[in-house]
Amino acid sequence: MSWCEAGTWQTDAVLRRLTLLLTAALVGALVLGGCSAASSALGEVAPSAPPTQAPVQVAGAPGERATLEYDAPFDVVRPGARTVWSGSGDPVEPGEPVLLHLYAEDGRDGSVIQNTWTHVPAWMEMDEDALGPNLYETLRGQSAGARLLVLDEDDGVPVVLVVDILPTQAFGTPVEPVEGLPTVRSGADGAPRVSVPAKRQVPSELEVAPLVRGTGPQVRIGHVLTVRFTAVRWSNGKVFDTTWSHGARPQTVTIGVGQLIEGWDQGLLEQTVGSRVLLVVPPHLGYGGTSSDLADETLVYVVDILDAHRPVVDQPESSGKKKKPAESSDNAQG
Repeated sequence: MSWCEAGTWQTDAVLRRLTLLLTAALVGALVLGGCSAASSALGEVAPSAPPTQAPVQVAGAPGERATLEYDAPFDVVRPGARTVWSGSGDPVEPGEPVLLHLYAEDGRDGSVIQNTWTHVPAWMEMDEDALGPNLYETLRGQSAGARLLVLDEDDGVPVVLVVDILPTQAFGTPVEPVEGLPTVRSGADGAPRVSVPAKRQVPSELEVAPLVRGTGPQVRIGHVLTVRFTAVRWSNGKVFDTTWSHGARPQTVTIGVGQLIEGWDQGLLEQTVGSRVLLVVPPHLGYGGTSSDLADETLVYVVDILDAHRPVVDQPESSGKKKKPAESSDNAQG
């Protein structure tokens, strides 16, 4: 199956294809970058100048899907990968999870090949077997918040790909905890450990306390959130739900549309990506009035906000129209 048909692929299949693309891209970059004068019986022979790659403009703020500007049809003459901007979050670590947004276009006409921004980012393990050796090497040394541009050609299709590395746990500025609320400490893996105070009247209203304030975009109504969380009962401090257990994936939800309990819809609005937020949710903003065994419980959640975006619908094929470079964008060449 070619990249032209990738719009119907599942995320894991696209990542396997991405691995193959990066294999070719990095090999090409090494060949182009490692040319030197060749020895022969006739002496030193100067190499010819490498071909010039047409520019690709990458626009769009952090937390938004990239917009690509280039002259179409676009020819990939120098396959390779480069950093559009570096990340300031936690570094990508071998053996740990990695969360990626992927956006790729067919350079012939600008049609969309892959777009995780339509729903959820891809959750993978930072492992050579999971990612393939070359995607692994491309991500190694990068940090959350980085945006990478990859140019390659596959079966005659020029591929222009943007990879955004998202945080896998909260990062930002620690916030002084609120006295009297549950205390939270982080385990070695970053997972929150919650202790409910033994002597305090149970809150009757929603309590919202940021523990780490991230620097990403603010959460708005209608945003799709990717989060990791731990939830405990105030009554006994026991965990009843978590996405931090081995093999668990983050949860993706839409905020402010009635999909969540009211405590989440109210408490997570206007928080920022990268934040860790403590929510104490009384029954009337949780499961009160339902048949759930949590109906009479005050609930404590610790939520790490990893991503928040408005779903972006794939653009239609542009039928080979020339895409003019934008003046106010970041110039990135492979």
